[in-house]
Parts: sequence; structure tokens; C-alpha cells
Amino acid sequence: MLETGTQAPEFTLPDQNGEMKSLSDFKGQKVILYFYPKDMTSGCTKQACAFGELYPQFRERGAVVIGVSKDSVASHKRFEEKYGLPFTLLSDVEKTVIQAYDVWKEKKLYGKVSMGVVRTTYLIDENGVIVKAFGKVKAADNPAQMLGEI
Repeated sequence: MLETGTQAPEFTLPDQNGEMKSLSDFKGQKVILYFYPKDMTSGCTKQACAFGELYPQFRERGAVVIGVSKDSVASHKRFEEKYGLPFTLLSDVEKTVIQAYDVWKEKKLYGKVSMGVVRTTYLIDENGVIVKAFGKVKAADNPAQMLGEI
């Protein structure tokens, strides 16, 4: 996980509509950048839907929400449409941003070891500096937790 007080790594990735988005596009706004393992899974869906429900409150506080996973643009589009998600989902199939933000880790599930995205959320300020970093977050609680942080 990246340290607080450091400059957030710049990136450019396609969103759920295939449009390229960069972190610098959001300069002047707070950014909730959250990394999640997979579209349409129960924990990721709970987290995304809760961010969606709270999204108007994030916007009132000058923040945007951006979700990142290694799923394809098409998968993100289906996820957005099925659940009416009002925020940006970025596709990182090459895992370049996932690795830059240090969230690709060894995971253990039922004794089986594999590599995957560890659910992590960063709060980035208006100048692109990481002000909060939360690793191994609880999917359902994370959106309300982040709203409390801004």
C-alpha cells in the first residue's frame, strides 16, 4: 500500500464507456480511488452499490469516486448498467495501475494461495496527494467510512 503524504501515481485508463481517463482530469477535486477484485461478485457489488447510493453526498463535498479492477471495459459497462452506478469504473487489464498502487498481493482463501487485488481505498486530495490509505477494507462499510473521511 502506498504511504500517505506521497504523490498519487498518475495514470490513464479506459472507463466503462471506453473513454480514456487520467487522474489529472480530476485535479481540484478530492478523489476516492478504490480497487476491487471483480465485477458482479457479492462483496464488490455491495461496495459499488453503496458508493452509488452515497454518490450525491460525495459530489456535495467536492469528491469523485473511481473504481478500478482488472475487468474489461465491457464487463464494467454491464456492471454499471445492471446496478445503475453513477461513477467512473476504470479497466486495468494489464494491472499497471493496480501494481503502481501496490494492491496486487498474495491472498489466501481456504488455504489456497493466489495473487489478486486486495480491496484498498485511497483518498487523494485536490493536488493529487494521498491523504488516507485503507487496506483490506470491508466492502459494505467502506463507502460510509470514506464519506466520513472527507
